[in-house]
Amino acid sequence: MSANDVRGKAALITGGGSGINLAFAQLLLESGCSVIIGDLALQPEAQALVDKYTPPPPPPAPPSSSSPSSAPSPDSASSSSSSPPRALFHRTDVTSFPQLSSLFALAATTFPHTLTIVVAGAGVFEPPWASFWHPPRSATNPASPSRDDADAEPGAFAALGVNLVAPMRLAQLALAHWTRSGMITAGGGGAGGGNPSFIAVSSIAGHTASPTYPFYFASKHGLHGFIRSMGMLRDAVGVRFGAVAPGAVKTRIFDADPSKAALSAGTVSWIPAADVAAAMLRLVVDPALGDGTILEVLHSGSRVVPLFNADPPEALDQMLPALRGEVRLLAERLASGEFAV
Repeated sequence: MSANDVRGKAALITGGGSGINLAFAQLLLESGCSVIIGDLALQPEAQALVDKYTPPPPPPAPPSSSSPSSAPSPDSASSSSSSPPRALFHRTDVTSFPQLSSLFALAATTFPHTLTIVVAGAGVFEPPWASFWHPPRSATNPASPSRDDADAEPGAFAALGVNLVAPMRLAQLALAHWTRSGMITAGGGGAGGGNPSFIAVSSIAGHTASPTYPFYFASKHGLHGFIRSMGMLRDAVGVRFGAVAPGAVKTRIFDADPSKAALSAGTVSWIPAADVAAAMLRLVVDPALGDGTILEVLHSGSRVVPLFNADPPEALDQMLPALRGEVRLLAERLASGEFAV
């Protein structure tokens, strides 16, 4: 098991414009794996990474030659592992099925033979504009910060769309590509590296609970259920499914949301994004994983979370005081009649 197993491959990563997914993109690129990032925008450090791995434009063609295409050149079945990795960015709102399809089409066209890693990394930690406790704006709830539409038909919640629906749709697109590309065969085995891998970025919230952020906790529970449900495909057809479930990682999810200030205060042991990225690489290359693995990552180390009778994550104790405080505030709000739809 080594990072060399991904050399010469390509990965699609949603949410790669910052945080954990950016750390994984950097790790893959440094390991010789090309990356295409789908996100709403790139943070400056992500833009610098993409620029670093963007190939220079081809030299001007002679007057007698036809003009070269500006589109990225596709890989070939015989692409050498010594070819330098490339990084691309495609602006994507993962809640839009057409935009997800456009992102995947670009990745599949650019890396038709080497796109073996797909990462559902985009996520939201229930900000006020996508919170259960801030229902959609309506005549009786005119001041809500929610961006959800009370009159939507069919109804939808953005938090569930980003955290749960988008990964499922991305998995459909990935399986269809791997099927068309001949990467899926009956009895394909579960060896790492060369086998197609679908990785989701989840959280310890997927095996804990709290009323403070019910959309977030529910979406991560659902994501764990989806990944576990797909796990048998590793030994059946050689497609690996796994999710990384970290504790608190100091990313823009906390920094850009004042409502999370109480959670980030106190004695939280922040997990470096690089540690989570290393665990994600394990999910890709470790032959023992990929069968619906939920790989928890804490400051003290990592563990595979069993399907049944799992011990609670030790990191939960650090956030319980803040969560209990938020529960008290919710109780006061409900008791005062302030909650409205």
